[in-house]
Amino acid sequence: MDTSFSNHNMKLHISSAICSPLMLAVALGFSSCDRQSPVSPFDAHSLWFQQHKAGLHSDNKAHVIINDSTPTLRIVADEMKDFSIADAVSFNIVSDEKLGHDGYDISLSGSTVTVSANSDVALLYAAFDLLRQQHVEVGSVRTHSSVPSYDFRMLNHWDNLDGTVERGYAGHSIWQWRTPTPEDIKIYTEYARANASVGINTVVLNNVNASPEMLSAEHIKIVAQIADILRPYGIRVLVSVNFSSPMVLAGLPDADPLRDSVRQWWKDKADEIYSLIPDFAGFLVKANSEGLPGPLDYHRSHSDGANMLAEALKPHGGIVLWRAFVYSPSDADRAKQAYLEFQPLDGQFLDNVIIQIKNGPIDFQPREPFSPLFGALKKTQMAAELQITQEYTGAANHLCYLPTMWLETLNADTYRDGQGSTIARLTQDKLPGVKVSAIAGVANIGNDDNWCGNHIAQSNWYAFGRMAWDTNLTADSIATEWIRQTMPDIPRHAESTVRDMLIESREAVVDYMMPLGLHHIFAWGHHYGPEPWCAVPGARPDWMPTYYHCADSVGLGSRRDLNGSKAVLQYNAPLSDLYADVNTCPDEYLLWFHHVNWDFRMKNGRTLWDELCVRYDHGLAMTVHFLASWNRVQSYVDANLWNDVQHKLEIQHDDARWWHDGCLLYFQQFSKMPIPQKTIYNLDDMMKFHINITNYENAKQGYRGEKLVKE
Repeated sequence: MDTSFSNHNMKLHISSAICSPLMLAVALGFSSCDRQSPVSPFDAHSLWFQQHKAGLHSDNKAHVIINDSTPTLRIVADEMKDFSIADAVSFNIVSDEKLGHDGYDISLSGSTVTVSANSDVALLYAAFDLLRQQHVEVGSVRTHSSVPSYDFRMLNHWDNLDGTVERGYAGHSIWQWRTPTPEDIKIYTEYARANASVGINTVVLNNVNASPEMLSAEHIKIVAQIADILRPYGIRVLVSVNFSSPMVLAGLPDADPLRDSVRQWWKDKADEIYSLIPDFAGFLVKANSEGLPGPLDYHRSHSDGANMLAEALKPHGGIVLWRAFVYSPSDADRAKQAYLEFQPLDGQFLDNVIIQIKNGPIDFQPREPFSPLFGALKKTQMAAELQITQEYTGAANHLCYLPTMWLETLNADTYRDGQGSTIARLTQDKLPGVKVSAIAGVANIGNDDNWCGNHIAQSNWYAFGRMAWDTNLTADSIATEWIRQTMPDIPRHAESTVRDMLIESREAVVDYMMPLGLHHIFAWGHHYGPEPWCAVPGARPDWMPTYYHCADSVGLGSRRDLNGSKAVLQYNAPLSDLYADVNTCPDEYLLWFHHVNWDFRMKNGRTLWDELCVRYDHGLAMTVHFLASWNRVQSYVDANLWNDVQHKLEIQHDDARWWHDGCLLYFQQFSKMPIPQKTIYNLDDMMKFHINITNYENAKQGYRGEKLVKE
């Protein structure tokens, strides 16, 4: 058999004796030849603001009435200049407690729309709502009141001061650490507009693996200049801080949070920041995780560290977002560590501290059960941290629409206070004395012309904002909004095809990467591609795939049941009982909680091995389906957009084959059972194969590249 690994710029090369899924795509109507589409040209940089190319302009513009003038209201007037589905629109600042700071009311009397809100920023959100209705709901105005689910709807940028982006796949950082030039101001303004259009109102400018230099006087001055540009769009800034900043910047002997000189340093630093940025939102902190400094270095607690910072910020109205992503070399199951460290501290945090918890207990895997910490903290304000950038779902190469994952987490019932204790509810409900609720998404934004490295990946930025505004929205409805604003010429039947691709994509990724609860079997040094065989001498066990899949001659899967690490007991009943029993554990989490025999009978009657093969086959087949589906909409989509997405889908198909063959061939060594669908790769060759991540390296944090190339 003539086989070779494919470069991302080449088609998969295999013997003609084997009908590959990509060949099957040809039979289904896929064609790589370009056809010029008779549709409006697509401007990748304009994101979901493609509506002006859809022929929706009208000579009958609405008369816009705004009885005040602020920088924000001037933006409202400018955005509304092409609104044409009413005769007049009146924007009014009122005093209505039920609307809060950001909520608004849209009412209709005859052909006049009246918008009421308590702030100019809320009127801007309402303006974008009306424009969305004009282009999504095809010329009708829906009267309603809208109040956001969360007060802080945050993008967390993992951008470094040298311009690199950790887990970034869209070029370098958009932030230029200099006095903003006209070009910088243009980019920052476009970025702010995009965020405001979906309700995002807070941004963390720098990486959680923060440099102490972020708090230098020089950098604070630049943060203030960025904040000035973002402010008219209702956006406040936070910064990630390094716990050792007083030592690095002021030469203090330590950063002990109970030392008076350390506490005073942080108070003085807060005063300095607020003198330049009066609406500064606060600090985001990663401490005592992956080698970063923190209060535990001084035998203090997370609450000691968080409360020290909270005291410094409290006079100014600032908050501390203290991340619960903590793990260190330990005998404890890594999935248990956040719970073990934070649950005993419940109720010990000040009321301007929010514990920011990743959606799952490991690290943004394609599928995880929700973090049990959400169901354990009863006296501490919590925020969910979600990942928009696709570190574990194919970087910016794979189609993976993430709202299905996020809503799976937010709608999960923790049973903390009985049935109905969903994560959405627990993170939105404010504890006594707490003034704000928050949700965070790790951004997928860079300086590539299309912002996200993949046109379709823009849908996840859009969707995070819309979902953070209203957690009752569905993944389907958000997808419809995005498609109609991004591809305004597309007819309804083709729109349905693209929407189905989005909705089905995340489950496909799970199936061709790590089905049935498998997790973290990615390649060493990066997370692009499979390496279930990885074994690096001297490396930490919890950085090795074998720590998670535990494959042996008996079976496959982690040991977190009552005979293993007992991680199931961190969940409230009835989930703890459901997960603990291999016969009742949901299939999607089976190998997360249990080491299952290869011949174990699944609920559908298949053996575990057969079901594993079926899932990998299905995931691979879905990438063929995506290619065929995209081919069907070619004539309705701009040619450049179509070609670029098609190229990404080809990469995804090749990578899905890579995952399919690599994982099944490796696990077959233990199961000794046949693989129903033929594989095209050789396991020995695959185990010798490595990816070279090009362009730039962050020496401190490890290799993080903007482009991934197979060699």
